[in-house]
Amino acid sequence: MACLICERIQWIKDGKNPYFVIELNTGFVVLGDYQRFKGYTLFLCKEHKSELHYLAQDFKIRFLEEMSLVAEAVANVYHPNKMNYELLGNGDAHLHWHLFPRYEGDLEGYSKTGRGPVWWIPLEEMFDERYRLSSEQLESETKILKDEICALIQKYNK
Repeated sequence: MACLICERIQWIKDGKNPYFVIELNTGFVVLGDYQRFKGYTLFLCKEHKSELHYLAQDFKIRFLEEMSLVAEAVANVYHPNKMNYELLGNGDAHLHWHLFPRYEGDLEGYSKTGRGPVWWIPLEEMFDERYRLSSEQLESETKILKDEICALIQKYNK
């Protein structure tokens, strides 16, 4: 069975992934195809591994640091109330982080408190076409996020 994450990485390498933001040392940053949670971003590991403990120690630490930097950039750009970090791998057994900006009331109607995991939203809604960005929006959002990631890299490398 083919790996969807490896396929998406190949699209990046071929210049065919419009969701691509930036390449870092250990992975590729992409916006989520659907933006039910505005700013939803993924960080795809360059190595095809299913578990963090399968990565070499130095690479693993760098991967975690870069994921944290990407999450900080997402938070700086989208100003959520909270960031959710998920490294699941049940559907695609290739390390990739789901970075979900969370906003007050974003689960209203799906829980009594309006709070909970993003996966309480029905998949039909999560992947509804109304949450796809137009090509113009996608171009703008990827540039803004890339610029913020570059600014943070510069800040931390001083």
